[in-house]
Amino acid sequence: MPLYEHVFLARQDLSQAQVDALAAAATEIVEQNGGKVSKTETWGLKNLAYKIDRNRKAHFVLLNLEGPGAMVAELERQNRINEDVIRWLTINVEEHETGPSVQMRKNERDRKRRAEREERD
Repeated sequence: MPLYEHVFLARQDLSQAQVDALAAAATEIVEQNGGKVSKTETWGLKNLAYKIDRNRKAHFVLLNLEGPGAMVAELERQNRINEDVIRWLTINVEEHETGPSVQMRKNERDRKRRAEREERD
């Protein structure tokens, strides 16, 4: 089965519980269409490079998917309908990354640096 990485951006005014519900709904769509979600990562609320639909920030979520192409088509169709999802991108990958993604490792590194700075001050 082909492997995919699907990242979607949710509106900034949603709560974390609503973002988790969006991720759960995406997982349900994948499973209903013969696919499987191997990993879900919520990257948090991040600044955007430019405004998208009057949003300066967005909640970022990554899903590692395994399944047929029709599953991806249905997931993207549902994203188009959903007003809470402002952007998404699905790419075909050779293999999924094991462990945390680069974005999660970057967040952890930044937290450590902030803690070190606070200790010095």
